[in-house]
Amino acid sequence: MSPAAKTRKNILAVDDESKILEVVASFFKSRGFEVFTAEDGSQALRIFERENIALIILDLMLPGISGEELCRRIRRTSRVPIIMLTAKMEEAAMLKGLEIGADDYMTKPFSLKELHARTEAVLRRAREELVPLMAKNSFNGGDLITDFEKNEIRKKGEPVNLTPSELKILSALIRHPGRVYNREELIELALEDFDGFDRIIDSHIKNLRHKIEDNPKQPVYVLTVHGRGYKFGGS
Repeated sequence: MSPAAKTRKNILAVDDESKILEVVASFFKSRGFEVFTAEDGSQALRIFERENIALIILDLMLPGISGEELCRRIRRTSRVPIIMLTAKMEEAAMLKGLEIGADDYMTKPFSLKELHARTEAVLRRAREELVPLMAKNSFNGGDLITDFEKNEIRKKGEPVNLTPSELKILSALIRHPGRVYNREELIELALEDFDGFDRIIDSHIKNLRHKIEDNPKQPVYVLTVHGRGYKFGGS
Protein backbone atom coordinates (compact mmCIF):
# COMPACT_ATOMS: atom_id res chain seq x y z
CA MET A 1 0.00 0.00 0.00
CA SER A 2 1.52 3.30 -1.06
CA PRO A 3 1.35 6.36 1.22
CA ALA A 4 -1.10 7.96 -1.21
CA ALA A 5 -3.47 5.05 -0.77
CA LYS A 6 -3.87 5.57 2.97
CA THR A 7 -7.36 6.49 4.08
CA ARG A 8 -7.96 10.06 5.18
CA LYS A 9 -8.91 10.38 8.84
CA ASN A 10 -12.64 10.95 9.28
CA ILE A 11 -13.60 13.66 11.79
CA LEU A 12 -17.12 14.42 12.99
CA ALA A 13 -17.59 18.06 14.08
CA VAL A 14 -20.77 18.73 16.06
CA ASP A 15 -21.87 22.29 16.87
CA ASP A 16 -25.13 24.22 16.62
CA GLU A 17 -23.29 27.23 15.19
CA SER A 18 -23.04 26.69 11.43
CA LYS A 19 -20.26 29.28 11.07
CA ILE A 20 -18.04 27.37 13.48
CA LEU A 21 -18.71 24.16 11.57
CA GLU A 22 -17.79 25.80 8.27
CA VAL A 23 -14.52 27.18 9.65
CA VAL A 24 -13.52 23.93 11.37
CA ALA A 25 -14.42 21.82 8.33
CA SER A 26 -12.49 24.06 5.94
CA PHE A 27 -9.44 24.15 8.20
CA PHE A 28 -9.23 20.39 8.75
CA LYS A 29 -9.98 19.54 5.11
CA SER A 30 -7.01 21.70 4.12
CA ARG A 31 -4.89 19.45 6.34
CA GLY A 32 -5.96 16.19 4.78
CA PHE A 33 -8.94 15.20 6.93
CA GLU A 34 -12.38 14.12 5.78
CA VAL A 35 -14.86 16.16 7.82
CA PHE A 36 -18.51 15.35 8.56
CA THR A 37 -20.62 18.00 10.29
CA ALA A 38 -23.78 17.95 12.40
CA GLU A 39 -25.74 20.76 14.07
CA ASP A 40 -27.56 18.61 16.64
CA GLY A 41 -27.08 15.40 18.59
CA SER A 42 -29.54 13.27 16.62
CA GLN A 43 -27.86 14.08 13.31
CA ALA A 44 -24.45 13.41 14.88
CA LEU A 45 -25.56 9.96 16.07
CA ARG A 46 -26.80 9.03 12.60
CA ILE A 47 -23.50 10.07 11.02
CA PHE A 48 -21.47 8.26 13.69
CA GLU A 49 -23.39 5.03 13.15
CA ARG A 50 -23.04 5.28 9.36
CA GLU A 51 -19.46 6.48 8.91
CA ASN A 52 -16.12 5.21 10.22
CA ILE A 53 -15.31 8.17 12.47
CA ALA A 54 -11.79 8.45 13.91
CA LEU A 55 -12.41 11.47 16.18
CA ILE A 56 -15.30 13.69 17.31
CA ILE A 57 -15.10 17.43 17.99
CA LEU A 58 -18.17 17.95 20.16
CA ASP A 59 -19.86 21.10 21.46
CA LEU A 60 -21.56 20.67 24.84
CA MET A 61 -24.43 23.09 24.16
CA LEU A 62 -26.59 21.35 21.53
CA PRO A 63 -30.33 21.40 20.83
CA GLY A 64 -32.23 18.20 21.54
CA ILE A 65 -29.62 15.64 22.61
CA SER A 66 -26.98 17.61 24.53
CA GLY A 67 -23.28 17.16 23.94
CA GLU A 68 -22.95 15.53 27.36
CA GLU A 69 -25.71 13.02 26.61
CA LEU A 70 -24.30 12.34 23.15
CA CYS A 71 -20.92 11.60 24.70
CA ARG A 72 -22.51 9.19 27.17
CA ARG A 73 -24.37 7.32 24.40
CA ILE A 74 -21.27 7.00 22.25
CA ARG A 75 -19.23 5.78 25.22
CA ARG A 76 -21.63 2.87 25.71
CA THR A 77 -20.29 1.23 22.55
CA SER A 78 -17.16 3.06 21.44
CA ARG A 79 -13.86 4.53 22.63
CA VAL A 80 -13.56 6.87 19.64
CA PRO A 81 -11.57 9.95 20.77
CA ILE A 82 -13.71 12.96 21.70
CA ILE A 83 -12.59 16.58 22.09
CA MET A 84 -15.26 18.70 23.78
CA LEU A 85 -15.87 22.37 23.02
CA THR A 86 -17.85 24.72 25.20
CA ALA A 87 -18.25 28.37 26.11
CA LYS A 88 -18.44 27.38 29.77
CA MET A 89 -15.41 28.47 31.76
CA GLU A 90 -16.24 26.81 35.08
CA GLU A 91 -13.89 24.07 36.26
CA ALA A 92 -16.89 21.89 37.14
CA ALA A 93 -18.06 21.86 33.51
CA MET A 94 -14.61 20.84 32.32
CA LEU A 95 -14.34 18.07 34.89
CA LYS A 96 -17.81 16.76 34.04
CA GLY A 97 -16.90 16.52 30.37
CA LEU A 98 -13.81 14.53 31.18
CA GLU A 99 -15.65 12.31 33.65
CA ILE A 100 -18.24 11.20 31.08
CA GLY A 101 -15.58 10.18 28.59
CA ALA A 102 -14.08 13.15 26.74
CA ASP A 103 -10.40 12.78 25.89
CA ASP A 104 -9.65 16.51 25.82
CA TYR A 105 -11.40 19.82 26.39
CA MET A 106 -11.25 23.33 24.84
CA THR A 107 -13.20 26.48 25.64
CA LYS A 108 -14.55 28.93 23.07
CA PRO A 109 -13.18 30.99 21.46
CA PHE A 110 -10.40 28.61 20.46
CA SER A 111 -7.41 28.60 18.15
CA LEU A 112 -7.76 26.36 15.10
CA LYS A 113 -4.04 25.61 15.22
CA GLU A 114 -4.32 24.53 18.85
CA LEU A 115 -7.38 22.42 18.06
CA HIS A 116 -5.45 20.77 15.24
CA ALA A 117 -2.48 20.10 17.52
CA ARG A 118 -4.73 18.56 20.16
CA THR A 119 -6.52 16.49 17.53
CA GLU A 120 -3.23 15.03 16.29
CA ALA A 121 -2.13 14.34 19.87
CA VAL A 122 -5.37 12.55 20.76
CA LEU A 123 -5.29 10.50 17.56
CA ARG A 124 -1.68 9.57 18.24
CA ARG A 125 -2.53 8.40 21.75
CA ALA A 126 -5.45 6.38 20.37
CA ARG A 127 -3.08 4.60 17.97
CA GLU A 128 -0.53 3.93 20.68
CA GLU A 129 -2.91 2.86 23.43
CA LEU A 130 -3.80 -0.59 22.17
CA VAL A 131 -4.69 -1.87 25.63
CA PRO A 132 -8.43 -2.54 25.85
CA LEU A 133 -10.82 -0.97 28.36
CA MET A 134 -9.55 -3.49 30.88
CA ALA A 135 -6.23 -5.25 30.45
CA LYS A 136 -7.94 -8.59 31.18
CA ASN A 137 -11.29 -9.35 29.57
CA SER A 138 -13.65 -12.30 29.44
CA PHE A 139 -16.07 -12.67 26.54
CA ASN A 140 -19.12 -14.84 25.91
CA GLY A 141 -19.13 -16.43 29.35
CA GLY A 142 -15.40 -17.10 29.45
CA ASP A 143 -15.21 -18.67 26.00
CA LEU A 144 -12.50 -16.15 25.07
CA ILE A 145 -10.21 -14.55 27.64
CA THR A 146 -7.68 -11.86 26.73
CA ASP A 147 -4.93 -10.61 29.03
CA PHE A 148 -3.01 -7.90 27.19
CA GLU A 149 -0.72 -7.17 30.12
CA LYS A 150 0.70 -10.67 29.76
CA ASN A 151 -0.04 -10.93 26.02
CA GLU A 152 -2.02 -14.11 26.70
CA ILE A 153 -5.15 -15.27 24.89
CA ARG A 154 -7.20 -18.28 25.97
CA LYS A 155 -9.99 -20.05 24.07
CA LYS A 156 -12.13 -22.38 26.19
CA GLY A 157 -9.37 -22.29 28.79
CA GLU A 158 -6.62 -23.31 26.38
CA PRO A 159 -3.80 -20.91 25.42
CA VAL A 160 -3.91 -19.51 21.88
CA ASN A 161 -0.66 -18.71 20.11
CA LEU A 162 -1.15 -15.46 18.18
CA THR A 163 1.46 -13.73 16.07
CA PRO A 164 2.37 -10.14 17.09
CA SER A 165 0.30 -8.80 14.18
CA GLU A 166 -2.73 -10.92 15.11
CA LEU A 167 -2.43 -9.78 18.72
CA LYS A 168 -2.34 -6.11 17.71
CA ILE A 169 -5.36 -6.55 15.44
CA LEU A 170 -7.38 -8.25 18.18
CA SER A 171 -6.33 -5.63 20.74
CA ALA A 172 -7.38 -2.77 18.44
CA LEU A 173 -10.77 -4.34 17.76
CA ILE A 174 -11.46 -4.97 21.45
CA ARG A 175 -10.33 -1.53 22.59
CA HIS A 176 -12.97 0.13 20.41
CA PRO A 177 -16.00 -2.22 20.53
CA GLY A 178 -18.44 -1.37 17.80
CA ARG A 179 -15.93 0.65 15.79
CA VAL A 180 -15.38 -0.55 12.24
CA TYR A 181 -11.75 -0.60 11.09
CA ASN A 182 -10.95 -0.63 7.39
CA ARG A 183 -7.92 -2.47 6.00
CA GLU A 184 -5.68 0.60 5.88
CA GLU A 185 -6.32 1.45 9.54
CA LEU A 186 -5.58 -2.10 10.69
CA ILE A 187 -2.39 -2.12 8.64
CA GLU A 188 -1.26 1.10 10.32
CA LEU A 189 -1.93 -0.47 13.73
CA ALA A 190 -0.55 -3.94 13.16
CA LEU A 191 1.93 -3.75 10.26
CA GLU A 192 4.06 -0.66 10.80
CA ASP A 193 5.89 0.68 7.73
CA PHE A 194 4.13 -1.88 5.52
CA ASP A 195 4.10 -0.83 1.87
CA GLY A 196 2.50 -3.79 0.12
CA PHE A 197 -0.95 -5.00 -0.89
CA ASP A 198 -3.63 -3.91 1.58
CA ARG A 199 -5.55 -7.20 1.34
CA ILE A 200 -2.76 -8.83 3.34
CA ILE A 201 -4.86 -7.85 6.35
CA ASP A 202 -7.56 -10.29 5.18
CA SER A 203 -5.06 -13.13 5.60
CA HIS A 204 -4.33 -12.06 9.16
CA ILE A 205 -8.06 -11.88 9.90
CA LYS A 206 -8.57 -15.35 8.42
CA ASN A 207 -5.77 -16.80 10.56
CA LEU A 208 -7.06 -15.01 13.66
CA ARG A 209 -10.54 -16.44 13.14
CA HIS A 210 -9.18 -19.97 12.81
CA LYS A 211 -7.55 -19.54 16.22
CA ILE A 212 -10.34 -17.92 18.26
CA GLU A 213 -13.63 -18.80 16.55
CA ASP A 214 -15.63 -22.02 16.96
CA ASN A 215 -16.61 -21.74 13.30
CA PRO A 216 -14.35 -19.38 11.29
CA LYS A 217 -16.99 -19.20 8.55
CA GLN A 218 -19.57 -17.94 11.07
CA PRO A 219 -17.48 -15.75 13.38
CA VAL A 220 -18.81 -14.19 16.57
CA TYR A 221 -15.71 -12.21 17.56
CA VAL A 222 -14.08 -10.81 14.41
CA LEU A 223 -16.99 -9.65 12.29
CA THR A 224 -16.98 -8.40 8.70
CA VAL A 225 -18.94 -5.23 7.97
CA HIS A 226 -19.40 -5.51 4.22
CA GLY A 227 -17.97 -2.63 2.27
CA ARG A 228 -16.39 -1.08 5.37
CA GLY A 229 -14.05 -3.42 7.25
CA TYR A 230 -13.99 -5.36 10.52
CA LYS A 231 -15.24 -4.95 14.08
CA PHE A 232 -15.33 -6.90 17.35
CA GLY A 233 -18.52 -8.73 18.23
CA GLY A 234 -17.81 -10.40 21.59
CA SER A 235 -19.90 -9.63 24.65
